[in-house]
Amino acid sequence: MPETTGLGSTPYIVLGLYLLLLLFFGIQGYRRRQGESEEDYYLAGRSQGWVVSALTIMATFFSSFALLGAPGMVYRDGVVFALFSLNVPVAGVAIYLLGDRIRKIGRQHGYITPADMISAHYQSRVGLRLLVAFVGLLYAVPYVVMQIQAGGILSQQLFPGTDAFEIGAGLLALVTMLYIMTGGMRSVAWTDVVQGGLLVGGMLLAGITAVWVLGGPVNFFAEVAKLPTRSLSAPGTSGRWTPEILFTASLFASLGSMIQPAQWMRFYAARSSEVLRRSALIFAAVLTLCFFFGVMLVGLGGQVLYPLTDGTGAYLIDTAGKILPHPSVGQTAGEFDQILVVVLKNHLPELLGSLGAVLAALILVAIMAAAMSTADSNLHALSALLTHDIYDQFIRPQASQREKNWVGRLIITAVTCLALFLVILARRSESNPLGMIVVLGLLAIAFSTQLLPLTVDMLYLRRGTRQGAIAGLCVGVTTIFFLSPFFPMLAGEALKDVLGSMKTMIDTGAWGLCFNVLTFAVVSYFTREQT
Repeated sequence: MPETTGLGSTPYIVLGLYLLLLLFFGIQGYRRRQGESEEDYYLAGRSQGWVVSALTIMATFFSSFALLGAPGMVYRDGVVFALFSLNVPVAGVAIYLLGDRIRKIGRQHGYITPADMISAHYQSRVGLRLLVAFVGLLYAVPYVVMQIQAGGILSQQLFPGTDAFEIGAGLLALVTMLYIMTGGMRSVAWTDVVQGGLLVGGMLLAGITAVWVLGGPVNFFAEVAKLPTRSLSAPGTSGRWTPEILFTASLFASLGSMIQPAQWMRFYAARSSEVLRRSALIFAAVLTLCFFFGVMLVGLGGQVLYPLTDGTGAYLIDTAGKILPHPSVGQTAGEFDQILVVVLKNHLPELLGSLGAVLAALILVAIMAAAMSTADSNLHALSALLTHDIYDQFIRPQASQREKNWVGRLIITAVTCLALFLVILARRSESNPLGMIVVLGLLAIAFSTQLLPLTVDMLYLRRGTRQGAIAGLCVGVTTIFFLSPFFPMLAGEALKDVLGSMKTMIDTGAWGLCFNVLTFAVVSYFTREQT
C-alpha cells in the first residue's frame, strides 16, 4: 500500500479536533438529560425536530456501506451497481408510510423498542419479544463490525505505520462508545447532525474530484465509455450482479434498513407526524444526489484512474480466480472498498494544493463520521434491546432505572470490544473472512428485512396471528443463515451447488422474505380461529 502523500500533518489536526467535538457533544447530552428515564435516555424525550430527525435518520442509513462499500462495488463491477441507488427513494417512502404509524402507536402506548409494539400487538410476551431482540442483534452486530472495520481502513490510508489499521479501529470504537454511554440518544442525535452534514458534503466533493481530475464532465464520460464491456453492462465485472439480484437487493435493503431497531427508535423520537414527513422528503432528495456523486462517479472514475486490467487488457486476478483492484488501491480481492479514499488522497491535493489537502482530510474524516454515526445508532439500539427487552423483562424486573441504564452501558462496552476483536482477528487472518464491507452490510439487512411482514400486517392488515408471526420470523431467519457466506463453508460440498444456484436468482434477503411470508400466511390462516 502506498504511503500517505500530500496531506502532511493535516489529517492528525482535523481528526483530533473532530474527536474532541464528539466528546463535547457527549458531555452536553449528559448535562441536558431530564433524568434517568428510559424515554429520555433512549428516545431523547420524543422531542426531536425535523432538522435533527432528518439528519440522524440519514446518518444512520448511509454508513461506511455507502461511503466505502458501494463505491468499491462500482469500482469492481462497473455501472450495473448504480441500480442499487433505487434503495434511497424506496427508503424515503418507507419513512413516510411506516415511520409515521410507528411513531403514533409508540407515543400512544409509551413503547421504547420495536419488540414492545410487536409483542403487544401479537400478545406474545416471551416468544416474539425474544425473537425480535435476536433479529435486532443479527442486524446490529455486523453493522457495528462494518463501521469499526471502516475506521481501520481509513486510518491505514491516512497515517503511516504498520499498526495504523488497529489503532484507527480502536480509536473509532473507543470514542463512539464513550459519547453514547455519556449522553444517550441526545448525544447520538447531535453527533449525527454533524456527521450527516459532513457525509453529504464529503460525497458531493468526492464526485466532483473524480470528474475534475479527468478533465471535466465531457472528458469524464468519454473516458468511462472506453472501459471494458463488462464494466458497462450486467452482470458486471465479477458476474455477480444480475438485474434481478440488484433489484431485489436494493428494494429489500431500503426496507430492511428502515425497520431495523435503530431507525424504528428514531421514529419513536420524532416530535410529530410533520417532522417525519419532512424528514422523508429531505432524506430521499439529498441522498439520491449523494449516491450519484459519491458512489457512481467515484467508482467509475476510479476504474479509469486505477484500471483493473493489465497492458494486454486481461483482468488482474488472484490464485483463486478473483478479480483484484489496481495495486495502488489494494493487494487483495477484499480491498476494493478503498477506492474513494485513494482518489481523494491522491488527487484532491494535486488539484488544489494545500487547500486540497485540508479538504481531503476533512472528507476522509467525514467517512469516519459516517462509520461512527451508524455504529453509535446501532450500539445505542442494541443496548435498548438487550436491557429493556431481556434484562428488564426476564432477568431483573425489579431493577431501578439507574441500574438498567448502567447495564445498558455495560452492554455497549461488551459489544464494542467484541466487534473490535472480530475486526482485528479477521484482518490478521490470511483469508480475511469478513471480506468487503458490502457483504456484511447486505447480510445484516437480509436479517432485519424479516421484520417486514409482521410490521406491515401490524400497521395495515391485522390478519396475522402470534403463531404465524413467530413461525414466519423463524423460517425467514433460518433461510438467511443457510444462504449466508458462512453456512456453505460449514456444510461442505453437499449443499453448495443448491445454495449457490438459489443466490444467483434473487437476493438472499428476498429468499428469506418469500419463505417468511408464505409461512406467516399459512400458519396464521390455520390458527386464526384458535386465536
